[in-house]
Amino acid sequence: MRWFEAALVILTLFTGIVWLLDKWFFAEARAAKAGLLEVTEPLIVDYSKAFFPVLAAVLCLRSFVAEPFRIPSSSMMPTLLVGDFILVNKFAYGLRLPITNHKVIAIGEPKRGDVVVFHPPQHPDQDWIKRVVGLPGDTVAYHDDTVFLNGRPLTYTSHGRYVGKGQGVDATGGRLLTEGLPGRPHPVLERDDRPFFIQGEGEWTVPAGEYFVMGDNRDNSEDSRFWGFLPEADLRGKAFLIWMNWDRSAGGIDFSRVGSRIP
Repeated sequence: MRWFEAALVILTLFTGIVWLLDKWFFAEARAAKAGLLEVTEPLIVDYSKAFFPVLAAVLCLRSFVAEPFRIPSSSMMPTLLVGDFILVNKFAYGLRLPITNHKVIAIGEPKRGDVVVFHPPQHPDQDWIKRVVGLPGDTVAYHDDTVFLNGRPLTYTSHGRYVGKGQGVDATGGRLLTEGLPGRPHPVLERDDRPFFIQGEGEWTVPAGEYFVMGDNRDNSEDSRFWGFLPEADLRGKAFLIWMNWDRSAGGIDFSRVGSRIP
């Protein structure tokens, strides 16, 4: 949606400039020329005055408060489903300028377990979503479907087999677990139907200013195990709420997910 952000900035600037130029240089002269007659504003000025406040409000809310995103893939199942529409807190990790994503005011940093939206280094024009597992200085390892954090394996509690629906039906039969990430236990999915497929095993030490992120759908996620660390500069915000779910193959709107907080 980078194109939408750019278009919103351009339209806001254009309508604002037209409005100000008319107010400073043309409106008074137009009124004097009209005399006692009713002043008729040019159409472009009329539209600019009407739309600028709306565009400016949307731009500020979207850039500095909360931005909506749609989940396009299954990499965060079972936490987030294909078709979820989420809200992302845009000031949790600092205020950033639209388009450039340059941080202008530092407010906070990601905590372990946060679900974050970011520009992946290998696809800077896209928005991805994963969970922060490793903070700067942490050593993260992944072996035999187990995450090790600073040398200690995380705990896992089984909840039986997962039953998917809609576009996530292919995940049916996977193991549904709660992963005991310190301070933020959360659900994950693991599959048993790939016994000879080694999925992203290794050990990594997270450098300063970067993060190790993983998808909750451990056997179907392109994350830090494969492309490396997430730079702090590429963060977009913290996902915190599901405000809508629409999956046509699952029957349309799933009202049970509306208003759910993201663990």
